[in-house]
Amino acid sequence: MPRSIDVSPPRYNGAIHPLDKSAFHKDIPVIAIRVLPAKTASIAKSPLLKNYVVRFPKLSPIVRDPSNQENRLVLLDISDKAELSPEASELLERDGEGFVDYTIKLDYNFWSASDILGAVLPEELIEGAPVGFAATGHIAHLNLNDEYLPYKYMIGEVFLDKNHSISTVVNKLHNIETQFRVFQMELLAGKPDYVVTHSESNCRFTFDFSKVYWNSRLHTEHERIVKLLSPDDVLADVFAGVGPFAIPAAKYGCGVLANDLNPNSYQYLVQNIMENEVSDLVRATCEDGRDFIRDVFRRPIKKPFPGYSGPRISKNRARKERKGAETASDHIPPRDQITHLVMNLPNTAIEFLDAFRGVLAAPELREKYTKMPMVHCHCFSREAEEEKAGADILERVALKLGRRPANDVSLFHVRSVAPGKEMYCISFRLPREVALDG
Repeated sequence: MPRSIDVSPPRYNGAIHPLDKSAFHKDIPVIAIRVLPAKTASIAKSPLLKNYVVRFPKLSPIVRDPSNQENRLVLLDISDKAELSPEASELLERDGEGFVDYTIKLDYNFWSASDILGAVLPEELIEGAPVGFAATGHIAHLNLNDEYLPYKYMIGEVFLDKNHSISTVVNKLHNIETQFRVFQMELLAGKPDYVVTHSESNCRFTFDFSKVYWNSRLHTEHERIVKLLSPDDVLADVFAGVGPFAIPAAKYGCGVLANDLNPNSYQYLVQNIMENEVSDLVRATCEDGRDFIRDVFRRPIKKPFPGYSGPRISKNRARKERKGAETASDHIPPRDQITHLVMNLPNTAIEFLDAFRGVLAAPELREKYTKMPMVHCHCFSREAEEEKAGADILERVALKLGRRPANDVSLFHVRSVAPGKEMYCISFRLPREVALDG
């Protein structure tokens, strides 16, 4: 049987930071068969040599012959020709130009981040070592456990080296700051450039990662909520951030009232609305979430959104269609009612639900809202089992609303944040008694 060559990196004993990258080298002696260029592919791909040709990621089994650049060498994962099967040996004797010794030379660039960390970290830390990161634009965001903090700059350096799309590596320092949902971070490697442009859901978002809340792990949840909407809906986004729900919903056709208390988030929300060309469908505000809820139902009545007339078209096409002709939307009733609200502030969103008490009590609102809107409220639960988490969340929601929601209630598990901390989204139709009477 052929051997399996060892391509693992050597154990590292040098300085932790900066790493001595020259220490990462390895010479692996192998046997190669010299072949003519015309026969290289047929020999390398021969079924008879399937178990003998060197096959490792990032390691080509075919190299130029150092003694004759016109010829090629096919590298074999054997230490002795006797390890070849009779059929494989016959093939190489017939079609090859002779066996030669060859040395595979590996260096720092060959090994992955996990390989390098495994060679540098103490044995007891290898198993739980970080294997990846959350990428936001050009920033890699790590959340290192305490035992890895003495090696944090080395870890940042390695991830920077091994990921060419990354130019900044940061580590989260503390929990998310309550009011504006931003966390403190420290630079581990690369340049201190925190303004990123991030693509998601066919939208581009620009923001300062150090001053606003953004979680790339929530991209599927952003998409899920938008898919719950119809293009003729009107969405109120209570804690909009820089627009990951609001802007994709607008591109889908929805009218959106988007709010965030963080002035930095609001600044980038406005910028992203413009850059994604949805200014006609997204209206941004910078208010406290509770104040926003209490007033937002009046706003589309005072200033309705145009009726949905089909998928968005280019500006040039729209200008051509407007010349001398009525548009389809001229005959579609405007949209003046909020149909969905999303509350993505999982740490405290439930605390804001009391703002819905009596929110539609005014006669003009009571008359307008014959059908109550859907509310999608994100939250955390310490319960590990989903059934218990659902009971826990419903109880907390009922306490704030003053009534248990009963219509169109569903619970969706978004993700596991940490041991004993699960993120959910509870969706329900706002109880009429809560909205009208409080």
